[in-house]
Amino acid sequence: MSNNKRFNISAAYFFLAPALVTIFIFFLVPVLAAFLISFTDFDIYSLGNFQYARFVGLRNYIQIFNDPLFWTSLKNTFYFVCVGGPLSIAVSLGAAMLVNSKLVKFSGFFRLVYFIPVVTSLVAVSIVWRFIYHPHFGMLNYFLRLIGIGGVDWLGDPHWAMPAIILMAVWKNFGYNMIIFIAGLQNIPEDLYEAASIEGASGWHQFKSITLPMLAPTTLFVAIITIIGYFQLFAEPYIMTQGGPLNSTLSIVLYMYQEGFRWWNMGYSAALAFILFFIILVVSLIQLKIKRESEV
Repeated sequence: MSNNKRFNISAAYFFLAPALVTIFIFFLVPVLAAFLISFTDFDIYSLGNFQYARFVGLRNYIQIFNDPLFWTSLKNTFYFVCVGGPLSIAVSLGAAMLVNSKLVKFSGFFRLVYFIPVVTSLVAVSIVWRFIYHPHFGMLNYFLRLIGIGGVDWLGDPHWAMPAIILMAVWKNFGYNMIIFIAGLQNIPEDLYEAASIEGASGWHQFKSITLPMLAPTTLFVAIITIIGYFQLFAEPYIMTQGGPLNSTLSIVLYMYQEGFRWWNMGYSAALAFILFFIILVVSLIQLKIKRESEV
């Protein structure tokens, strides 16, 4: 190896060292510590003296699968992901096509308006939507009464609480995916649409045969980051419903928070975190496998 190449490698490691050290200290070490804690009965007493933390093996993981609240939170989380995820992607794609259309003037203004909810504090947004969903004074029920529909207790009815949170989450998050879809749409050659128009293809056939296939890599990326984000549902139910009513909006992350910081069962909470990590990993790998098989 030449001295010049050796010098370049040393310089690369020198400039990468601060980032690598930061990642190691603030990411890898806490993750490893949490993994070890998941095999103990770590609780509030162990915070003062680590000797109180006893190794319990797989007891926390076994207890999780025998815990009815875990299965309830898992069902609620999958409900949120399976309904809210595709809905968010569809709304994002529709908004991106609308904003990217040449028929729409002031597209930059609409991009800004649609993106504002993304950069707005989730806590503030959740509080505002609590007032929108108020059963007596909320704006949504006010408009429903104007058209002759009785008011709904959106956050107090177990059947409506999760759909209400899904609606708010879609409104909050679709702007980010919209920007990604716009970038993907702008990379599609205009020649394809012009050729399709000459051949007499309708707008729907152009969308089905050109837009969707050309957006496949973008859609996969958006689907993965959306599903990963939606699996981490926490702030919305924590602020709006506290997991109620009747645990109908209890998510895995909210249940993890309650076990770890309300009841101080930190070992059990850490085990929940790694169960969630495993679920997200499996879902992401399935998405990647489906994408690879569709390209064959």
